[in-house]
Amino acid sequence: MATAPRKTPRKKSPPAATADAAPAKPRAKKPPRIPRSHHYHVYVIELSDEVWNVGRFRKANPDYQLGKLFVYVGMTGLDPDVRFDKHKAGIQANVYVQKWGIRLLPGLYAMYNPMPYEGARDMEVELGIALRELGYGVWQA
Repeated sequence: MATAPRKTPRKKSPPAATADAAPAKPRAKKPPRIPRSHHYHVYVIELSDEVWNVGRFRKANPDYQLGKLFVYVGMTGLDPDVRFDKHKAGIQANVYVQKWGIRLLPGLYAMYNPMPYEGARDMEVELGIALRELGYGVWQA
């Protein structure tokens, strides 16, 4: 049993421009698009001095230099500001950030963002190691 071919509706062409119509505006150039895969961020949060009273934190930072900051280093697919707010609200939070988190330190991480997942995962570890070598007290999840 043969079936008749389907007819597809014709697309209507746009109306022709008339002499009275205003010329179309040239489109503004868009900034270069960042690939969807490059939306991960590393971030650094300053922690209160009170975190030094926690034994696990002290044990993880034997080379801490007096006077340096205490920080938490993390990575996220969200904007670092949003992630910090979630930490403070207790949503998928790290206990050190929830209790002792003060503020983000973009001067320590902004130059690396955004990046692909693998890059962010590796950069989180490398940034934590680099900050420890500089004498910071560092916690990483």
